Amino acid sequence: MAKQPRKKSKNRMKHMHVLQPNSAGIDVGATEIYIAVPDDRSSNPVRRFDTFTDDLHEAAKWLKECGIESIAMESTGVYWIPIFQILDTYGFDVILVNARHVKNVPGRKTDVQDCQWLQYLHSVGLLRGSFRPDQDICAVRSLLRHRDNMVKAACSHVQHIQKALTQMNLQIHNVISDITGVTGLAIIDAILAGERNPDILADLKNSRIKADKQTIVKSLTGDYRSEHIFTLKQTLQSYRNYRQMIQDCDAEIERHLKEFDSRIDLDDCPKQPAKKLKRKPRGNEPNFDLKTHMHRLLGTDLTRIDGISDLTAHIFFTEVGPDLSKFNNANHFCSWLGLCPNNKISGGKILSSHTRPGSNRVAQALRISANSLWNCKSYLGDYFRRTRARHGAPKAITATAHKLARIIYYLVKNQRAFDETIFSEQEKIHQIRLKKRIINQAKSLGLQLVPA
Repeated sequence: MAKQPRKKSKNRMKHMHVLQPNSAGIDVGATEIYIAVPDDRSSNPVRRFDTFTDDLHEAAKWLKECGIESIAMESTGVYWIPIFQILDTYGFDVILVNARHVKNVPGRKTDVQDCQWLQYLHSVGLLRGSFRPDQDICAVRSLLRHRDNMVKAACSHVQHIQKALTQMNLQIHNVISDITGVTGLAIIDAILAGERNPDILADLKNSRIKADKQTIVKSLTGDYRSEHIFTLKQTLQSYRNYRQMIQDCDAEIERHLKEFDSRIDLDDCPKQPAKKLKRKPRGNEPNFDLKTHMHRLLGTDLTRIDGISDLTAHIFFTEVGPDLSKFNNANHFCSWLGLCPNNKISGGKILSSHTRPGSNRVAQALRISANSLWNCKSYLGDYFRRTRARHGAPKAITATAHKLARIIYYLVKNQRAFDETIFSEQEKIHQIRLKKRIINQAKSLGLQLVPA
């Protein structure tokens, strides 16, 4: 199970300048882990442990005996989470590294060599740890991600409901906009209760439905088969079960949010005119006052930024948290989000400047917010439309999301309120550039513009 490092590796380590002598490397697996420590700390510097809780505690005690202070390991799936938490309780400085950044040299690949390679890179200071918020933030993050999975599962059951209706040639889901709304659920419940008369079913429509009764009657005339009715019944039960679990999850998230200390006192904040009208939560929005919680926890109201919703602010809080001290400046923050150019230069030439591929949830939320600025009558909306006309939609969405990220970083770090008037100077500069460009175009055509 445990192997001694090759002599070649020992000689190489002696000639390298070690920056972190008390370091270890862990190769994480589902059922076993391999830990490598410096050669002078143990007669067997590489050991294998099972992933049971008792074995992980034994591994932590062995690392303490070896005088280890800092540990590097790959963030493989979710297998690293229990290992990280146990090692953190023992006081180790554990860093998570991206598996792409620690690829071993070409050749044979084993678990023993992987943990030795991690220990070697970490000892000479060539590894950078991934960002991970505080544990209390991670708890809310886990709940929000679980909620997202339940929302997706509920949406899949909506598709199954539509499939069952289509198999019976009931076109009601093509007539009304939301089959899970008041009218849709009332009609489906009546069908499951045994009602087949389309006129009676059509009378269940809500007054807000735009479709006329005759169209609804035609859409409810179909072939009611028992197997499809049974499928529809079970699918509707599953959908309602997920909706109830989402509500329970919202209550749990709100309970966790109430335990956080407020960064500001909302009573002392100057009252600003409401930018968005208060309304009841719709669709998959949380059924509690999320906006107020985000305002007091982040120290600023991010929803006053055009395109930023309560849920976007919540995603930012759960993925990053209110403490931005780990990011030196806005450039580092945008680089972590993957919203800045990832230049690849060789021979003095830029080979590529595309953004780094990734699945950062905050970046995804900001891209959605940027795309919603298409009809916004503000500086951010004008910026998005100008960039879209010049570079196309994908680059415009990324550029606008980058600008939103910088605004959020400044507001949260300095606890400032969003002030749209600061864009007036930039708007003046844009107007000057636009006027100059139009005058030059007129001159190139032999024309002269006369001010109105």
